Amino acid sequence: MPILEVEQLHKSFGQTEVLRDISFSLEKGQVLSLIGSSGSGKTTLLRCLNFLEQPDAGVIRVNGETLFSAADPASQRMSEIRKKRLHFGLVFQSFNLFPQYTAKENVMLAKRLLARDQADYKARKREIFAAIEAEAIDLLTQMGLKDRMDNYPHQLSGGQCQRVAIARALALAPDILCFDEPTSALDPELTGEVLKVIRDLANQNMTMVIVTHEMAFARDVSNHVIFMDDGQIVEQGMPEQVFGYPAEERTRRFLTRFRDQ
Repeated sequence: MPILEVEQLHKSFGQTEVLRDISFSLEKGQVLSLIGSSGSGKTTLLRCLNFLEQPDAGVIRVNGETLFSAADPASQRMSEIRKKRLHFGLVFQSFNLFPQYTAKENVMLAKRLLARDQADYKARKREIFAAIEAEAIDLLTQMGLKDRMDNYPHQLSGGQCQRVAIARALALAPDILCFDEPTSALDPELTGEVLKVIRDLANQNMTMVIVTHEMAFARDVSNHVIFMDDGQIVEQGMPEQVFGYPAEERTRRFLTRFRDQ
């Protein structure tokens, strides 16, 4: 059974149809790269998967559970959507860290807020927070930030901020980790730092969906590639097929234009 199934997803903003009939599936432990020109719908698709936008039509399933169905109003209640967001971790292109919190506090924040719903929260508050802090320290150590976890975002480089953002996304142990152009705000040296972290996660069989313009990286790290244009999936398949022998003319034009940049 696929870990993620998307069926006939549609999304419009006013009269503009941004996503049209998007369908695909992803197996556990695989990496899916979404490629295409700016404005092709990639980020909107990612936001729909994370329930930051609500699709107008379609179905989203994780591990066989229907998280969203346009035909089922119960799946669209905000109380349900808050729970369903926990299946996904999202890393934004501009980090979106809270400037008033240290790196460690940014990673701890979501788990601390969720801990308040535990029945034994008041009795075990200190113990619960100690466990959350230990997990945050472990994640930041994995990101190579052991000596920077008490720094605030303005004291960190862009690459370090993005690694904090990755640790924060991993803190809730999501089924699927999503990246929205994770290197677009970084210079080449810092880009390499972040791509190495993502490669390491791929080698650990983390299921990921990555919106990226790093074509060489997408070809190297992905199990599956989707090329989008004008809100549609134009072509999808294994990276060697999409990058090496694209079947669609629009895919060929995009890859040629990208190589010429």
